[in-house]
Amino acid sequence: MNWAQNGNFPTKGTGRCGAPFHLRMLTLYSVPHSLYCSKTRLLLRAKGLASTELDPPGGSTSDAYRALFPFGNLPGIVHDGFALSDSEAIAEYLEEAFPDKPMLPQDRQARARVRERSRFHDTRLEPALRALFPQVAKPEPAAVSAAIAAITTRLEQLAMLVAEPQPFDLGDCGYPATFLWISLLVEALHWDLVWPDPVLAYRARLDALPWVQAEMASYKPHCEDWVALKRGRA
Repeated sequence: MNWAQNGNFPTKGTGRCGAPFHLRMLTLYSVPHSLYCSKTRLLLRAKGLASTELDPPGGSTSDAYRALFPFGNLPGIVHDGFALSDSEAIAEYLEEAFPDKPMLPQDRQARARVRERSRFHDTRLEPALRALFPQVAKPEPAAVSAAIAAITTRLEQLAMLVAEPQPFDLGDCGYPATFLWISLLVEALHWDLVWPDPVLAYRARLDALPWVQAEMASYKPHCEDWVALKRGRA
């Protein structure tokens, strides 16, 4: 495929599974184990949006990919020739571009609560989780303990945001993948973690949704493979 040069995007090509695509459709650039790519795929599934999924050409640091997305962020989308990266910006864009199945409430304060929950994931819980990833291959007990303590604190705070059941919305999209990673990494590191009851109930509500089940069924094997590779069991 000829990738974007000087801001010009290709109009057709071949997707990851060999299917042709056209840029008037929605194209998602992702890698299999990325948490934030899963977040965006989950939103696409929840809104019932078809997309062609592609690997970053040459990897996310390549010149070819940066011709599409200058910052090298994943995920990235191209829709009608418009390229955008960052999962949160993508979520807001998709909500406005495809409003038929709304994922934000009409009430101003309710919308603010959705965004608060989404930002909590991206700026509080996920960064606490991120500290565990370097520990999988060669754990340092003090670092693992500190990371588990930070995750525990964030889960206790999250419990206050999810205590009341509510319809699935933009604020929920990052949590299924993050919860999966927390479970996998804590198990791999042989540490204990106490999940607050409201968070367990919230996770169960998410896991019961068909679009969450579909995404986790395809995503979980990639996460397990990553953990096995880092633990030297691949």
